[in-house]
Amino acid sequence: MKILREHTAREGLREEDPLFRGERGDRLAGSVIRRAWGRAREEVLTAAEYASPLGRRVYDLRHTCLTTWLNNGVPPADVAEWAGNSVPVLLSTYARCLDGQKRDLQRRIEAAQDLTGRVAAPAAPTENLDTYVTRTPVEG
Repeated sequence: MKILREHTAREGLREEDPLFRGERGDRLAGSVIRRAWGRAREEVLTAAEYASPLGRRVYDLRHTCLTTWLNNGVPPADVAEWAGNSVPVLLSTYARCLDGQKRDLQRRIEAAQDLTGRVAAPAAPTENLDTYVTRTPVEG
């Protein structure tokens, strides 16, 4: 994010401006972006990574980002809002991508149900309890 903020400040971009402009100052053509992306992948990824679906399309970065947020515990309602989706659309796409939270969630559930560390409520006063317990029942 720091690099993106620096680029935005250096270029004097507003929120609605494109990050990178074409030759005439307008948006870059999709074909230009795809070619640049393909070259960048080829340069930084291993041969096996490049052959895999890892970031094959620029749009895959969106999936990576949203999955990362969800896997790091960001509430789905927040992720959906930031991504411009509804929660049902987000979860229908990403529910099966969630990973790495099961152990933490199980620990949290178990901790909430663990009564061993809780302080017991004080017992009722037991003054003269032995007096009442040792008496023989009164016959009527």
